Amino acid sequence: MANDAPITFQQLFRFYKALPHQTAAIQQLEADLQHNAYDVVMRRDRDWFQTWSQDGRQSDLSGAISLIKEFEGCHLSAYPDPLSGGDPWTIGYGTTRYSGGVPVKRGDKINVIEADMLLRLEVDHIAEKLRSTIPHWKVMDDNQRSALVSFAYNLGAGFYGATGFETISRCLRDRDWSVVPAAMELYRNPGTNVEAGLLRRRRAEGKLWGQHQTAAEPETAKLRPSSSFSARITPHIRLGEFALDQEARRFEHQHQLDTAAELAAFLERARTAFGGKPIIITSGYRNPKVNAQVGGASQSEHLYSRPEEGAVDFVIDGADMMAVQAWCEREWPFSLGYAAPQFIHLGRRADGKRRRWDYA
Repeated sequence: MANDAPITFQQLFRFYKALPHQTAAIQQLEADLQHNAYDVVMRRDRDWFQTWSQDGRQSDLSGAISLIKEFEGCHLSAYPDPLSGGDPWTIGYGTTRYSGGVPVKRGDKINVIEADMLLRLEVDHIAEKLRSTIPHWKVMDDNQRSALVSFAYNLGAGFYGATGFETISRCLRDRDWSVVPAAMELYRNPGTNVEAGLLRRRRAEGKLWGQHQTAAEPETAKLRPSSSFSARITPHIRLGEFALDQEARRFEHQHQLDTAAELAAFLERARTAFGGKPIIITSGYRNPKVNAQVGGASQSEHLYSRPEEGAVDFVIDGADMMAVQAWCEREWPFSLGYAAPQFIHLGRRADGKRRRWDYA
């Protein structure tokens, strides 16, 4: 069931920090209130609440803040960056620009409260960047997210997929999460006078990553079959795309959506491999009635009949579909149906076996 219980303004603004995504959410909320009743607008499944809470929940990034404070240290007077010949100037916990984008300069002074505010704003901005670029961010727990935020605070929020970060990018992309701590340790500037300090930091981040939370996931944290079609399964793929934005094709069970999430994650990889060109889904979930109407096979993977079974047909706009087909052949170990250039069928069945066929 969707979490449609209204929230109060007191509950809402307990988290208010005047952050960019919260400002955008308030604008959406105002527009929503102009057209709908309070008990509808204030539900957690509304678009504005997804914007406000960054996919339906408030992340606790206190682990990242603690690590950053420990390893950055706090300086209340501006000082030159020793690793870049004195420019840029830095203040607080490694801040080089204030919230308005104004650079830190010689002679600047702040207090501890201002330093803490600048750190928290930067942590939130980094988390927003990572949320939009790292696959599976939604299913990570807060300790894993915090470890990556600390890593990115030190090495840059654009590390995922960047040159030199191939190992950790692959681990995150493939959900090979058990080796993420070891992958983090690679990024310590070996042979330099800062290696020992960076290694201590990487190990602290890896330890935090490994402290998985076992508490039950809040009801609003998980995408549901009843969620808005505008909700994103991955950064570039909406829930509605698996239903061709038709209510008659909406998922009916959680296991169907879980399988779709796995397929969507692979589609994100394909999108990246072909220069960020848009993915166009031509067929996703089909319940038995819809499947019969379109002439689908009685045992079609598009029925998502059981856990770990499902399929999606897609094209990549502007890409050579024969090249996409060849790439999928190398990268996808389950079901592939070839109908390029019209579409490629990407699927899997519960037995996990490799299957290949040609529609011609």
